[in-house]
Amino acid sequence: MDQRLAVFDEKMGKTMNNLAEEFGGIRAGRANPHVLDKLRVDYYGTPTAIQQVANVSVPEPRMIQIQPWEASMVKEIEKAILTSDLGINPTNDGKTVRLLFPELTEERRKELAKDVKKKGENAKVAIRNIRRDANDSFKKLAKEDVSEDEIKQLEDQAQKMTDKYIADVDRAVEAKTKEILTV
Repeated sequence: MDQRLAVFDEKMGKTMNNLAEEFGGIRAGRANPHVLDKLRVDYYGTPTAIQQVANVSVPEPRMIQIQPWEASMVKEIEKAILTSDLGINPTNDGKTVRLLFPELTEERRKELAKDVKKKGENAKVAIRNIRRDANDSFKKLAKEDVSEDEIKQLEDQAQKMTDKYIADVDRAVEAKTKEILTV
């Protein structure tokens, strides 16, 4: 791959990774420890990921169990979950925090599916913006004695790359939507 294209390919790849991370945080009726990825707890004055202060496991399909390494962290973890947008009330027995995921209602599933489509559209817009930046940078190459044919070839390759990533986004959205709507 042309070095001038590789930069934009990497940016589009990062957009896809970001989308995958966002999709990992959307719960689909099953307990997924990735819903905790963005949560931070106050660990001696430092915002820290829950996974770094506790053992997170999924003992049952609709339950996440969080076992802090220090008993004092139970309250902090509970507070972080309550103030998040997870919409789940944690329970604790003094040593462990449990999150029980209720079955999703049909309405909630449709809402989540819409959210997935919206995140997919945002990713497509980001990819198209990267293509535009690529094309702008290729047009500037004309000033540096690069032939019009070579510029046209770079633009075509950028378009093919964009098409590939847009198709990847569509597949990811379709898969996540199917996962959400499957009861």
